Amino acid sequence: MANPWRGDVPLTINGKTYVMRLTLGALAELEAGLNEKSIVSLVERFEGQAFSSRDVLALLEAGLKGGRCDLPEGTLQHAEIAGGPMAAAKAAAELLARAFVVPQT
Repeated sequence: MANPWRGDVPLTINGKTYVMRLTLGALAELEAGLNEKSIVSLVERFEGQAFSSRDVLALLEAGLKGGRCDLPEGTLQHAEIAGGPMAAAKAAAELLARAFVVPQT
């Protein structure tokens, strides 16, 4: 079960729901993988709706890794995500938001 206080975000991939989370290690790998000087610049891209599909994919992969999901690397490139690309982008944005903002009660 996804716990928003822990930063969890659910995502259904190929019919199975996974719980993603951006850990500090996952964030560091994300920065390096996207060649960002800071995670703040990535957050700004999402806030300004200037993100790419590559950004979404990288965020979801980082979240799956941080959530200790057992998907083989590269699975997302050919996966069926419930809700399609828009749901994937929303989940990626939610991952970023939950990593830096305490959920409302």
